[in-house]
Amino acid sequence: MIGGMWEIVRAGGFFMWPIILCSVIAVAIILERFWTLAEKRVLPRDLLQKIKQLVEQDQVTDKVVQALEKNSPLGRVLAAGLSSRHRGRAIMMERLEDTGRHVVHELERFLNTLGTIAAVSPLLGLLGTVTGIIKAFNAINEGGMGDPRMLSGGISEALLTTAAGLVVAIPALVAYRYLRGNVDRIVIEMEKDALQLVDQLEASAVREQDDRTAGDLKAAGARVA
Repeated sequence: MIGGMWEIVRAGGFFMWPIILCSVIAVAIILERFWTLAEKRVLPRDLLQKIKQLVEQDQVTDKVVQALEKNSPLGRVLAAGLSSRHRGRAIMMERLEDTGRHVVHELERFLNTLGTIAAVSPLLGLLGTVTGIIKAFNAINEGGMGDPRMLSGGISEALLTTAAGLVVAIPALVAYRYLRGNVDRIVIEMEKDALQLVDQLEASAVREQDDRTAGDLKAAGARVA
């Protein structure tokens, strides 16, 4: 089995090696991204609900914010909103957008490389095809038309590199499209959760302001009495 694979690689010529390298990198990226972008790691279930309960009970502390930052990508975004909860909605939204850009950049890590591999692999196969055909024509020029064995090397290189390039490119492209769509879905979910948190924080701030106003009025009435 291994010997047969080795013979195929040798018959494919020089451009089989960069294609193989692309395949190894693509597999590593796909496995790493599938692991990293698992929903339980990026969007932990019930995390937003727990944070909303802490806000409702006025139990948000610096330790809670720090722990939330280390929890998950969603936690980092929500922590940015909590850390600026006393600075108004505009500041909160600005902090959320800034943190969100950094989180999205991390979620998209290596995806451009995977997309490049999906685009470059068939081109490497095509280049191998061209060099194989050139070898076949050189064999013909050297008087090999009557001996098919002298043409087989160039033809094998042309066919094998084309096939290898497509074998690498097609799964890489499918994985790239899937992972890109998954990142887009995650970003939309994060935006929805962040907006819910902002609304919760704003409502809590309004209630606190109303309670303080009512307390001041009650104290003023007591002094007048």
